Amino acid sequence: MSTSSTRGSQTTTGKHPTFHGIRNRNGKWIAEIREPRKTSRIWLGTYLTAEMAAAAYDVAALALRGGDASLNFPHFVGSYRVPESPEPAMIRSAAGEAAELMKAVMKRADDEQRHGGFDHEFIDEEAIFDMPKLLVDMAEGMLLSPPRQTATDDRSVGDDYSSDCDNLWSY
Repeated sequence: MSTSSTRGSQTTTGKHPTFHGIRNRNGKWIAEIREPRKTSRIWLGTYLTAEMAAAAYDVAALALRGGDASLNFPHFVGSYRVPESPEPAMIRSAAGEAAELMKAVMKRADDEQRHGGFDHEFIDEEAIFDMPKLLVDMAEGMLLSPPRQTATDDRSVGDDYSSDCDNLWSY
């Protein structure tokens, strides 16, 4: 989701090749939507990335067209705040919130990619438990052979005991 890939992948008209309702003007992405049954458009704003502009368009499309809307990010529908009424000011406000949400999602994805998907720092268990060779000792313990079985058996012959299960090491 890097911004460099979306800025370079535009057509000569400035429209994005895959996202609906956005276009590029002077390196920034503009989102707008046509009102149903009217020739006028609602200006949704100017954004730094195509993804932010596309998220703004999605909220406006949901507010104006409902479930019939063609969305750029249908999997984010539950995350968007859709305005109660289709007033342009309310749609613009919700579009701005959706763009900020997308900005946060993109930042988190970039951070995960940069850090290899791990946000955890290294914890040295050997230092915590004051056992300088903890992992080496554990590995050596896994290589030990089972203890020897003793020849003496205290059980009587007539007991309801199966000799197949003498102990754990008989398997």
